[in-house]
Amino acid sequence: MIECILIIATVLSGFLIVYHHAGYPLMLKWLSDRHQERLPEPLKREYSASEADQQLPLIHLIVPAYNEAQWIERKVRNIALLDYPANKLKVIIACDGCSDNTASLAQNEAANHPHVDFDIRDFEQNRGKVAVLNDVIGSSDADIIALSDVSAITPIDALLIAAAQFKTPRTGVVNSHYRLLETGSKGEEAYWEYQSAIKTRESKLGATMGAHGAFYLFRRNSFVTLPEDTINDDFILPMTVVLKGYQAVQDNRILSYELEKSDDAMDFSRRQRISSGNTQQLIRLKSLLHPRFGYTAFNFFSGKALRVTMPWLMAVALLGSMILALSYPLFAVLALLQIVAYAAALIPVVAPSCQSNTILKSLNYLVAGHYAGLLGSFRYLTGQSKGRWTRVSESQESSSRGETPMEANTTSASSLESTFMIDPATARAKRAFDLFFSILGLLLTLPLFPLIALAVKLESPGPIFFKQLRIGKSFPDRVLLFEMIKFRTMVQDAEKGTGATWAKKKDARITRVGNFLRKTRLDELPQFINVIRGDMSIIGPRPERPGFYHKLETAIPFFAERTYGVPPGITGLAQVNQGYDTCIEDVRSKVGFDHTYALSLSSVTSWIKMDFYIMFKTIEVMVMGRGQ
Repeated sequence: MIECILIIATVLSGFLIVYHHAGYPLMLKWLSDRHQERLPEPLKREYSASEADQQLPLIHLIVPAYNEAQWIERKVRNIALLDYPANKLKVIIACDGCSDNTASLAQNEAANHPHVDFDIRDFEQNRGKVAVLNDVIGSSDADIIALSDVSAITPIDALLIAAAQFKTPRTGVVNSHYRLLETGSKGEEAYWEYQSAIKTRESKLGATMGAHGAFYLFRRNSFVTLPEDTINDDFILPMTVVLKGYQAVQDNRILSYELEKSDDAMDFSRRQRISSGNTQQLIRLKSLLHPRFGYTAFNFFSGKALRVTMPWLMAVALLGSMILALSYPLFAVLALLQIVAYAAALIPVVAPSCQSNTILKSLNYLVAGHYAGLLGSFRYLTGQSKGRWTRVSESQESSSRGETPMEANTTSASSLESTFMIDPATARAKRAFDLFFSILGLLLTLPLFPLIALAVKLESPGPIFFKQLRIGKSFPDRVLLFEMIKFRTMVQDAEKGTGATWAKKKDARITRVGNFLRKTRLDELPQFINVIRGDMSIIGPRPERPGFYHKLETAIPFFAERTYGVPPGITGLAQVNQGYDTCIEDVRSKVGFDHTYALSLSSVTSWIKMDFYIMFKTIEVMVMGRGQ
């Protein structure tokens, strides 16, 4: 029965993966080719107060801005060139509590273009993009709202083309054709070419999914106030218009060029945020999946809904194939093909000389995107996702993430960074390693969870799981705190009378079941959840308790630095060589192991050798019962 379920889940996951990446684009192309798109002619002006000009809709062009001093003057000059009657256009630049001189630069440049009605709103309080949009759009009396990013260039005839589109009563949203002026990444270029083709085909069906914040327009009377925790406002907003019965179209004659070039770190962070937003919008706009929405429902399911679930489907397909490979040759072949594909995707990371290979780079960008999607989706589901731009002070941000300042760090930040700098490629590979093996480990050991839970519960009263605050990754000015999860191995309230103390050999507080769990390290299985959340790694230094931290940091040189930039691990070099701590001297000897491990992260090759050595040693400890 279990094998039958696993086969169905693996096959279904594989089918949906192929459908999303290949089947859906082909079906969309076939359907769109059968629909002839009739683009309305752009409206023409006579450059006077003509009757035709007066028939044009009143447009409010809104540009939200936060610390955009680099781009704001160019944006104002670009807007001033737009071809649209002066009495039918108002431009609102909404500065959201900027800490730079964005507002004054915008005001000074706007003064050079008196023929355009510029309204520079300099909000003192930093509230976030969505709050600004709700405020400015809510007070607008325009027929059409246009939204644009500061770093995007809008073509001179964009408003006239869009106005012609809105002459069709059913048109509620008009989207532009988004292009990156300079990407620096072949993978990113291929991705956006693919996305543009998809949106063009969706538009032919009158069912474009969302918009791009670079430039899009919608009917003001269809606007619904957005929840302030909205992440992807440029999807949620236009799709709420579609929910009212309007169509969303894309006009490729409106070209929006993105000026700002993003590096790999910025792009990866952006894709995580978008994925968090995709998860949010699937939950909030699930009614769009109803068949009554026709092609919109088809596109929403095939494109957006499957994109959210794709990382999980890929994990199920791979793990299921690996498990079934032991019994079925077909699944062995499928597992091998998947492993080869993922290995090929990692080549540009571990071998920078292959960066110029278009196929490998595109495959890397695709897989990295799904990896970012997994992180972003998990961040949203666990309440860790943030908005479109960061607007809190460093201290506020640290507090919101459960961070606390270091109290006795005597080593300078610069010396720490030079001594313990982790290779970026190693950091990315390590995180991918963590996610893969933690998900695999959780799936393989889940059958043990009810058995362990029953044993823990039968021997002593109290909760099954033990949660405790621990110190995570550290930085020169702060450390991260997280709640570690384990199976309970001691009696309930074991430290109620003594306070925080180390466990000793033959400790009376440890139950018989707990003793077995500690020897086999089975008590640490729930920590796979901590790894998926990003609190820990599979392998790393032991996470210490805040109650011991100050004492240890004072007594042991370079104690705090052992986790500088390195998250703590379920197992590690120190753990497999020494076991649990019973006194401060045990911790002192572990510090050397921890720093040795940190040095192995200087390259991908040395990290792989070290991590696999520790994994085999951990298995030996578990099988031989050498844990404490």
